[in-house]
Amino acid sequence: MNLEAVYHRAKSSWSYAYDDRTLHIRIRTKKNDITAIDLHSGDKYGGEDTNAVAAMVRFASDALFDYWEAAVRPKYRRTVYYFALHDGETSAYVLEKGIFDEPPPYIYEGCFDFPFINAVDVLKPPAWVKDAVFYQIFPERFANGDPSLNPEGTEPWGGTPTPTNYFGGDLKGVMDHLDHLTSLGVNAIYFNPVFEATKNHKYDTSDYLKVDPQFGTNETLKELVQACHEKGIRVLLDAVFNHSGHAFPPFVDVLENGPDSQYADWFHVREWPLTVKDGVATYDTFGYEPIMPKLNTENPEVIAYLLKVAKYWIEEVGIDGWRLDVANEVDHAFWREFRKTVKAVNPEAYLLGEVMHDSLPWLLGDQFDAVMNYPFTNACIDFFARSAISAGQFTSRLSAQLVSYPKQANEVAFNLLGSHDTFRLLTQCNGNKERFKLTSLFQLTFSGVPCIYYGDEIGIDGGYDPGNRKCMEWDPKKQDRELLAFFQRLIALRHKYAALRTGSVTFLQDQESDTSLIYERRDEQDHFIILINNSDTAATLRTTVSRDSWTGVLSEAPVVTPQGQLKLQLPPFGYAILHAQVNGDN
Repeated sequence: MNLEAVYHRAKSSWSYAYDDRTLHIRIRTKKNDITAIDLHSGDKYGGEDTNAVAAMVRFASDALFDYWEAAVRPKYRRTVYYFALHDGETSAYVLEKGIFDEPPPYIYEGCFDFPFINAVDVLKPPAWVKDAVFYQIFPERFANGDPSLNPEGTEPWGGTPTPTNYFGGDLKGVMDHLDHLTSLGVNAIYFNPVFEATKNHKYDTSDYLKVDPQFGTNETLKELVQACHEKGIRVLLDAVFNHSGHAFPPFVDVLENGPDSQYADWFHVREWPLTVKDGVATYDTFGYEPIMPKLNTENPEVIAYLLKVAKYWIEEVGIDGWRLDVANEVDHAFWREFRKTVKAVNPEAYLLGEVMHDSLPWLLGDQFDAVMNYPFTNACIDFFARSAISAGQFTSRLSAQLVSYPKQANEVAFNLLGSHDTFRLLTQCNGNKERFKLTSLFQLTFSGVPCIYYGDEIGIDGGYDPGNRKCMEWDPKKQDRELLAFFQRLIALRHKYAALRTGSVTFLQDQESDTSLIYERRDEQDHFIILINNSDTAATLRTTVSRDSWTGVLSEAPVVTPQGQLKLQLPPFGYAILHAQVNGDN
């Protein structure tokens, strides 16, 4: 028994409240080392009737470790606990004060302690997000609905994008094409910035309380949000609170008046006057962009202004949440105030942070509901698009990701495959549509909330910015209609079955291949097995399953698995989705 590999620490993602009554408790052991773990729990004040033993489930594994989990519902919302590890020959008992050969004489002596489930501390993402399929829209490139708003020099729709040109996309254009989104199955939109700014991407905000005139007016946005809501579509706006633009009036005042400006402390000035030396500004910025000065979110006036902005668009326009740009570079204290402010106005608002690395510090119930799941993105690109990693490496990376956060954070993780900041997925796949489809299939059948970058569903490609920001193609003759039908069918399947949205996830091992992927999704009603052959040659996939008969979702043909042995041949880049009702024959 390798005890050096054992790890648990109370709180964070190792023991946390899933809801107001339920605790999820996890422990890590060396891979394939432990055969069973019992979780012993009880009340720390000695109530013998509260003592309980739960068999833990090995719910994930990565390259080095197994991860075990059990759910408990303490009688009085408090519990102490320890772990009994078994390897078939010996047992060890893991307590807060150490690892021992014998169990403690009393449940409250030296054990781990979860003092109390305080409801205010529980991470509670909005319930609607778990059922969402998002669609990201870069407003300048989606549709030109009102040519009278076109900026000077607007080019004909569909031309070659550059970092500085315009094609006239606007909010009216989005309204004109909402039927496309509903027919696709989309029920939530994430908009890149729509507020007044000087660049076509609008990440250099000049007025946080005004829609950019190129896109319309505040009233236009309100009409769009209402039209979306009438079609069952939620709306998420982009909040750029890490930095402003160089035309933001407070920054203009600082440029003009220097340290005497009333806004001098709104920014992080290292040296006066404000200038650029050897390519680096004398004030903090986003990256090295002098036109994007970093806001001082510790300044009370800045805090008050940004919280006013956060409330305004929810109260006056009715948006359903915020995507928070460069969220990891803003102080935690600000985000805690931001969450309190927004949730007081709309408890069901979705707060999504842009964090590309380990994000647990933001997902403990006091800041964000979720983050943009770039570890998911990168793993999918490496496995499906590039074949740069094996199936085992892929599942190891995703398993490690799943154990990093509380379950409720994973259920609403923002799973994207491309965006305005990345190569488009089809280009990542080197134009191989079959690889593209496998990647999208996985996204739409995995845990978390999928987001489709505008145009991916009809086959738009593109490299890094500005190539990833092409105009949306609205001519049906130039759209990949077969690909569109593929997306429609899979999104409809996700909407139909809760198991594909919030069911458990288990990777099933195929011992014979580094390119085959098998995983299951299940809840109390439905059980799915998804098989993927990520190879340019045919493959036979084998694994052990828990029932003898299934129905192919795509072929509707029965699939027999005698004595739980599944054997299925798939063509190059082929896939299959098998379904069974948990409490039925099929």
